[in-house]
Amino acid sequence: MDTPEYNRFVDPEKMEAMIPDMGPKELLSTDFQEIKQLARQGYWARSYTLRGKIYKRLIEDIPCRTVTPDASVYSDIVGKIVGKHNSTNLPLPEFVDNSLVPSYCLNPQGEEAVRKILLCIANQFPDISFCPTLPAIVALLLHYSIDEAECFEKTCHILACNDPSKRFIDQSFLAFESSCMTFGDLANKYCQAGHRLVVESSEDVLQVYSNWNRWLFGDLPLNYFARVFDVFLVEGYKVLYRVALAILKCYGKARALQPIESDNVKHDIRMFVRDIEKTISSEKLLDRCFAIRLFSRKEIQLLQLANETALKQKGITVQNKRQFVHLAVDAENFQSEIVSVKEMRDIWSWLPERFALCQPLLIFSTMQHGYSLTRLYYHCDGHEPTLLLLKTSTKEVCGAYLSTDWRDRNKFGGKLGFFGTGECFVFRLKPKIQRYVWVVIKHPELAKNSSPEPSTSGLTFSSTASTDSSERLSPFLSARHFHLPSKAESMFMAGSNDCIIIGGGGGEALYIDADLNRGHTGHCETFNNEPLCSENFLISSLEVWGFWNADLKE
Repeated sequence: MDTPEYNRFVDPEKMEAMIPDMGPKELLSTDFQEIKQLARQGYWARSYTLRGKIYKRLIEDIPCRTVTPDASVYSDIVGKIVGKHNSTNLPLPEFVDNSLVPSYCLNPQGEEAVRKILLCIANQFPDISFCPTLPAIVALLLHYSIDEAECFEKTCHILACNDPSKRFIDQSFLAFESSCMTFGDLANKYCQAGHRLVVESSEDVLQVYSNWNRWLFGDLPLNYFARVFDVFLVEGYKVLYRVALAILKCYGKARALQPIESDNVKHDIRMFVRDIEKTISSEKLLDRCFAIRLFSRKEIQLLQLANETALKQKGITVQNKRQFVHLAVDAENFQSEIVSVKEMRDIWSWLPERFALCQPLLIFSTMQHGYSLTRLYYHCDGHEPTLLLLKTSTKEVCGAYLSTDWRDRNKFGGKLGFFGTGECFVFRLKPKIQRYVWVVIKHPELAKNSSPEPSTSGLTFSSTASTDSSERLSPFLSARHFHLPSKAESMFMAGSNDCIIIGGGGGEALYIDADLNRGHTGHCETFNNEPLCSENFLISSLEVWGFWNADLKE
């Protein structure tokens, strides 16, 4: 097969060695589902010419602002903007946050062109305050563009997407950091072995996950990144989470066999990604990513919104540049009769990231307030979420993270009724640490999401489901979003004057009596858990912790 005519920015020898041109030259289909499958299968991955055509077609069909800079704008402004700088060492815009321009298979002329395009984008998009992924996107698109102006136009089209149901590139620190928190939440639920390794190797998990975007946009080799981008243009942002989770799974598996040599797990993951060809092929990586059964796009949007709200409460806005956001328990100010600082940090690593931003606040303890369920309610009502810890008379320790305000028990008119969301979980710490999450997270086949996912492609052949704003604002992992086989899978928490129950269906994960004196534990369908301690136990000590945001203004 003849070598294709690469543009003047590409090193032909590197490109041919990295991605040999062996594929088809045309794609006739306009059916979205077929395009989606072909993207996943890599139909155009081996054709330089066809990939260029497909990228152009997919990007042109993204709905965007009426006035979006195009190739002619680039031709008009590039000379003036570049002329202000030394052409031998063009600076990068501040919003790339010191991200390097990945060379991939670009020649020196191509690397300089990326800098010129980024400077022109900064001129046309003054509202972009933080976008470290953009150098990699521009570099990739330049491989498959006729000239700089076309690459500029494609990038601008992606940046100017104005469909609220679609999301491509984070353009502020608020959006970027909330995506890092969202990835941490997903890793916590879907990649527990890899997440545990990160927790054990780092004092601040969010600082490790702050690089998850860079694993894809900069660290992955070109042939891997291009395959991810193929699917990303068709399916949208969710695929990025899938691929990063698959990378974390591969990393966790590799490091289980070969322990971390460096004491910097953040750096070690990036080195692993850069050498990922030694571990897994690009096609197998994508196979693994699509084997991960994530929440629906709607649920992830709800989680993203919740994380953005938490960051706004800490004073972060869309205008902010990078700033330090810390997830850790303050050892100096923490004191518990039940758990150590290290154990509380382990628990903190399981929490939704938006609450892990906060410090633990003791709101009830049997030592301070006595053994009374009425007093527990008095001190806990109004706090959401809460963390319940208990120690038995035989020094076993277990507990539960409870997503919903205990006041919701009053909705049932004095009767025992279940409430809460799928973020609730139960755990034991002693004698053996183990967490049990909502059964639907581990077994998504038990529930079909009630809202079909719309395509994030702007293609005319895609079908888009309507999204009601009131639905988008309902609680994350609310049971009503899912078609569950029975109520047993959503019996998260219940309370009356007589008892507290956590987890139901065939038994209770935790039952605590009104005197906070006796309890029992067993298997329940909601969490599919083993008993958290001795099945019938006496309570030695019980604490309920809330979440204090030191940055939140009263």
